[in-house]
Amino acid sequence: MLFRSRRAPESLAPAAVPISSGDVVADTLPAGMKIAGAWSWRILAIVGVLVVFGLLIIQLRDIVIPLMIAVLVAALLVPIVQFLVRHHWPKALAVAVALLGAIVVISGLIYLIVWQIRQGYGDIQDRSIIAYEEFQDWLNVTFGINSSEFNGYLEDAWTAIQADSSTLWSGALTVGTTAGHFLVGVLLVLFATLFILIDGKGIWNWVVRLFPRKARAAVDGSGHAGWITLTTFVKVQIFVAFVDAVGIGLGAFILGLPFGGFPLVIPITIAVFLGSFIPVVGAVVTGSIAIFVALVYLGPWQALIMLGIVLLVQQVEGHILQPLVMGAAVKVHPLAVVFAVAAGSGVAGIIGALFAVPLVATLNVMVTYIASGRWRTTTRPGLKEAIKQ
Repeated sequence: MLFRSRRAPESLAPAAVPISSGDVVADTLPAGMKIAGAWSWRILAIVGVLVVFGLLIIQLRDIVIPLMIAVLVAALLVPIVQFLVRHHWPKALAVAVALLGAIVVISGLIYLIVWQIRQGYGDIQDRSIIAYEEFQDWLNVTFGINSSEFNGYLEDAWTAIQADSSTLWSGALTVGTTAGHFLVGVLLVLFATLFILIDGKGIWNWVVRLFPRKARAAVDGSGHAGWITLTTFVKVQIFVAFVDAVGIGLGAFILGLPFGGFPLVIPITIAVFLGSFIPVVGAVVTGSIAIFVALVYLGPWQALIMLGIVLLVQQVEGHILQPLVMGAAVKVHPLAVVFAVAAGSGVAGIIGALFAVPLVATLNVMVTYIASGRWRTTTRPGLKEAIKQ
């Protein structure tokens, strides 16, 4: 044979690549379904991480809650310490003055409320009984409802209120109910605040070093952006609480609440100021004290006027202070504030309502900073040393 076949050996022929059923299905799916599937598993992964993180916080609530309170207090006191240090105060003295001053002010406000209420407790109790009996007589004459029927309605209403508000008062993250838990929580808040004031930068550098080196610049920049937002939130919230307290307290004074031999307006104003640190609902809940006092001392019409004053102040906060002042300061829409407070109170009661807005505002700024990529071009002084360690 002069000529031989040039057919390639079977071992050198290209082998057929098996096509899996998954590839066939993927090829038949529309592009929208592929994108939706890709987004779905990523969203599920993020939700799973958040659930695990939330469960971990619930288990460590006796530590996490004092730490979060300490961060909020430190966000208020750090600018004071820095101001004193810039004016040539020793840092130890500046920290001591700021922390002790905060303790004295908060303790003084709480003591003033308790002292004023104790002074007039007997008079309030007597007037409450008289007002209750007069209201029962009015119901009996006007609507024919006797005292036994009215008491039954009150019991049903109280049962419904307790059932609906159980999550508010006993949320998943509420602090321990015993005095021992409360004392430990207070001590943890004091110690954590003290260490943040003394060596906050060192603590933050240690946190940054827990992340991979390539991610440390982004973590550090986002953390500083979040800290600026948190300090701004605390300052603005103090201003909002002051406006709420002055508005409701002034309305109560003009209405004529300082009766009974002691100034009822003072504890009401202080209670509104402290309660207003819970956005949206705090001023209304504490303002209900003024409504009750107006009902007991002055009558139903004055109580309705006091209710109108409380709602007016709340509307001013919700439609002017929150959108213009708070929204511009922390870059959070008022609708997000409302839903954040509702979600926080549903998950963790009063503690959740207190931390909802600062948590959402801080996370919003941190995520926005990382997504913007500014950390690639701007590096905080001292971060290079933290990255190398």
